[in-house]
Amino acid sequence: MRYFIAVAEELNLTRAAEKLFIAQPPLTRQIKQLEEELEVQLFIRKPRGLELTQGGLYFLQQARNIMDKIDATVLATRQIAQLRKTVFSIGFVPSVFYGQLPLMVRRLRRNKNLEIVLHELKTQEQIEALKSGKIDIGFGRVHIEDPDVEQEVLFNEPLIAALPASHPLTGHVPTMAELAGVPMVAFPAGAGPNFADIALGLFHRRGLKVQVIQQVNDLQTALSLVASDMGFALVPEQVRKLHREGVDFVPVADDNLTIPVIASRRRGENPNAAMRLVNTILVELVENRLTGRYP
Repeated sequence: MRYFIAVAEELNLTRAAEKLFIAQPPLTRQIKQLEEELEVQLFIRKPRGLELTQGGLYFLQQARNIMDKIDATVLATRQIAQLRKTVFSIGFVPSVFYGQLPLMVRRLRRNKNLEIVLHELKTQEQIEALKSGKIDIGFGRVHIEDPDVEQEVLFNEPLIAALPASHPLTGHVPTMAELAGVPMVAFPAGAGPNFADIALGLFHRRGLKVQVIQQVNDLQTALSLVASDMGFALVPEQVRKLHREGVDFVPVADDNLTIPVIASRRRGENPNAAMRLVNTILVELVENRLTGRYP
């Protein structure tokens, strides 16, 4: 399966063989045997290389998930053997880590029988990581339909505007229409659905056009561009805790300007002791948030 993934990524048997540090003829035989075993043609042979068939594309996605699952299992087995601990892995988008998630992680780490592993992942990446077993729970912002994953909205968080400290709009509570007149720094870059799609959608649904002057990979880079007077960014309220120099965080006048904090778990899985502890802590933290005991 590793050989297949390498060939599918390179689409060239010679380069794949070099990547795998093996000769090309045995690699060719391995791929042919795999196709015979599956009774499916995975590649179309062309003069200048290979092309994945539709079956090959599907098998590549599943093969990556399987290998991620194997790698995660091997790592967890080694950690359990060495530390005699249960490994619990958490995926998160950076913006949720400015709120109560660190409190949850801190409380989990007090349990000497748990080894907590954190992975910074976009919500779509969390879905795949849950299915492969790389993580046990994910915290993101975007609703994604998948039959193998269930999502729970923990609470809805207000969105605020991050503006250059010297900007005229920092003198009052701006409307979305006023913000639309300022260049926007959007994040993250890449294929959606993601936070950038949600932020832009809020303007489009109000009939407003916004000029995206730059789309960057992460929140920290977006705030750096805001501090450089490149434009504004819409950010979750919890990001205010950063106190970034050169950036003012201001509320937005429009109502219902919120974004959810979403927990994603594997569907239908019986919670083990670690997950039950996580769920108990989450109930308390969400209650604190909703009753105003935590900003």
